[in-house]
Amino acid sequence: MSPEAMNAVMTWAPAILMVALLYFLLLRPQKKEQKRRTAMLDSLKKGDRIVTIGGLYGTLTEIQERIVKLKIADHVEIEMARSSIHANITQEEQAKKV
Repeated sequence: MSPEAMNAVMTWAPAILMVALLYFLLLRPQKKEQKRRTAMLDSLKKGDRIVTIGGLYGTLTEIQERIVKLKIADHVEIEMARSSIHANITQEEQAKKV
């Protein structure tokens, strides 16, 4: 390898290493979490117990494309954005049993 080529490799190596590090530490895990969240939101069904981003626990009574109805107490239902659901407790409990 010529000295000029070696110099070019040494110049670009840190930049390439930083891009690879950025991908594996930030972008890849974020994409993986986004896929998991999308799958969780797509698998919601009536009767699932969920927790919202705000910390409310309840049972889904109606599911539409962007809006869900959540029963949080007897005779108390709220309408909220589907995207504000943090976790599906029913699904997590079933996964723990397996």
